[in-house]
Amino acid sequence: MQIKKILWPTDLSGRAKHALSYVRSLIEKYDAEIHVLYVVNDLAHHRGLYGNFEQSHIEKIIEWENRKANERLDIICTKELEGCPLYVKHVDIGDPAQRILKHIEKEKIDMVVLATRGTGGHFQLGGVAEKVVRHSPVPVVMVPTTGEGIEMN
Repeated sequence: MQIKKILWPTDLSGRAKHALSYVRSLIEKYDAEIHVLYVVNDLAHHRGLYGNFEQSHIEKIIEWENRKANERLDIICTKELEGCPLYVKHVDIGDPAQRILKHIEKEKIDMVVLATRGTGGHFQLGGVAEKVVRHSPVPVVMVPTTGEGIEMN
C-alpha cells in the first residue's frame, strides 16, 4: 500500500489533538504530505437554532470563523507539524462529514486520521466520525479520545 497523502480533519478541539501523534508517525513512516482540514459550520442551514439573523450578519460570523481557523491552523502546522515534508491547510464551509468526504476525493487522499469525537461528541464515536468511517473510500485511522482532551493552540 502506498500512502502519499494523509488527511487530518480537525475541529481545533483538544480531543482532535489526540490524533496528532498518529499523524506525525504516519507522515514519517510514509514520507507523506499532510492535509489539515477545518470545516466552518454553515450557519445558514441552522437559522432557526441561532435566531433570525440577516444574511450579512451570518456572512460576517463565517468570515470571522474562517479567519480565526486559518490563524490557528497556521500555528498548528508550524508548531505541531514542523518536521513534515509538506503540509497543506484547508478551511471549508458546510457539513463537516460531507466536506471531509469531498476532500478525500478532490485531493486524492490515501488515508484519513480522525479523532473518534470532537467538541460536540457525547458518545464514544461522534456523528462526524461515524459518517466518515461509513462512507470513506480510503482507510480511516480512528484515534480514541478520553476526557475533555488537551489544549490546542
